[in-house]
Amino acid sequence: MLELRNVDTYYGNIQALKGISIDVNEGEIVTLIGANGAGKSTTLMTICGVTPPRSGEISFKGTPIHKMSTEKIVAMGLVQVPEGRRIFPTMSVLENLEMGTFLRRDKSDIQKDIDYVFDLFPILAQRRSQMGGTLSGGEQQMLAISRALMARPRVLLLDEPSLGLAPLIIKQIFEIIKKINQEQKTTVFLVEQNANQALKLADRGYVMENGHITLTDTAANLLDNEQVKSAYLGL
Repeated sequence: MLELRNVDTYYGNIQALKGISIDVNEGEIVTLIGANGAGKSTTLMTICGVTPPRSGEISFKGTPIHKMSTEKIVAMGLVQVPEGRRIFPTMSVLENLEMGTFLRRDKSDIQKDIDYVFDLFPILAQRRSQMGGTLSGGEQQMLAISRALMARPRVLLLDEPSLGLAPLIIKQIFEIIKKINQEQKTTVFLVEQNANQALKLADRGYVMENGHITLTDTAANLLDNEQVKSAYLGL
């Protein structure tokens, strides 16, 4: 469904991604793990057209997207939940959700999707009129995911959804990601530093180091891999 082939991405003269190739099949949860600065967030920014690749190809459902604008990529169904949540702090919960529908034309179905995300995250229903910036970190992450769902993604791109959250909230967020994948048939590409949680959730995984993909396997095999255990699982 989503393919990256030999992708190189630069920031000025600094090469951040070095010939990476990644496949995400329809219906899967695929995770990309690695240390800070490995290039994980750059990978998502490159997919979304924010930081276009200097070379290589990216295709979505067979269509090349590496030269498309971010707006067109989102309209095709690739939607990112950015690192650090980045909700609209001075807008209400409901207004944030409505911003997620900006490119939609099926306005009659929007209320149905609002009801769905409120079922997923009942706390947001209780806070629908509250300003986004006054929510807790966990609630803001729930809102960021919900806003992305309002765009009806075919592939949901998640950048460090566990960042800065308490363990109980992380568990809840990951359970919801699994539910979205199963109920909505939404394909998920998850970038995550919490390798243990990510690999327990995912079907397959990639390990990134210094802009290179160094390992790829089923998530279960990566959990048992001695190199992964030592470097990322603290075992």
